[in-house]
Amino acid sequence: MELTREQQEHYARNIALQEVGTEGQKKLLKGSVLIIGAGGLGSPAAMYLAAAGVGTIGIADADVVDLSNLQRQIAHSTEDIGKAKVESVQETINKLNPDVNVRSYQVFASEENMMNLLREYDFVLDATDNFTAKFLINDACVRAEKPFSHAGILRHQGQLMTYVPGAGPCYRCIFKNPPPEDAVSNCKQTGVIGATAGVLGSLQAMEAVKYLLGTGELLTGKLLTCDTWNMKFRTIKLPDHVPDCTVCKSRFDGVKAENHVVSEEKRL
Repeated sequence: MELTREQQEHYARNIALQEVGTEGQKKLLKGSVLIIGAGGLGSPAAMYLAAAGVGTIGIADADVVDLSNLQRQIAHSTEDIGKAKVESVQETINKLNPDVNVRSYQVFASEENMMNLLREYDFVLDATDNFTAKFLINDACVRAEKPFSHAGILRHQGQLMTYVPGAGPCYRCIFKNPPPEDAVSNCKQTGVIGATAGVLGSLQAMEAVKYLLGTGELLTGKLLTCDTWNMKFRTIKLPDHVPDCTVCKSRFDGVKAENHVVSEEKRL
């Protein structure tokens, strides 16, 4: 695979990076990322992955664009209100970078379709806004041995972690089970600053890019938390293994898993 003259110009700032170069750009063009959720997190992630030249991007979301989405979901515009979000994101990406092959799935992620959605992709982004979907994505990725990036946002706070098979704990290792219904507020109830979604979605895109390039330090075994209002970022070291995780059943010698479970109020 050789880059065309147009591609060399398009990705010149990528290629100029020692960590990317021409060979790295070829890896991105051959790479594939599935984004589950085309909202506040999925929008910036999709746009930056497309701009970087990731060759195939899948978008899964069952919703349509609503006026209230536009405060943070930057892949959509007022002209897209009432349109399927996956269609809106696909059109935005096509305008941004026609190099990218966009596959859209207007479906809710479910136990019935999740494994089929994941199958053809190198990396997955959990850009959803509910715990049921987050645990579903985690469990499917662990069983399919697919790396993925989890992110969550609320108000002006966010968190991020990356799972790579064999290289650290999964989301369920840390949070165990979804919280009881209505135990944790959502963005509709308490609000969210759009730029916070932009920060976390962009960081998810960065995790995917690093994974596809095979370079850089991923957030495996670590939970990044941020408070964008007070501009405070913290990286929490996670356990290497949690023996009682019901999905990955990894081993952790000498330390009880309960001591490493993040408290429920930290969930986003």
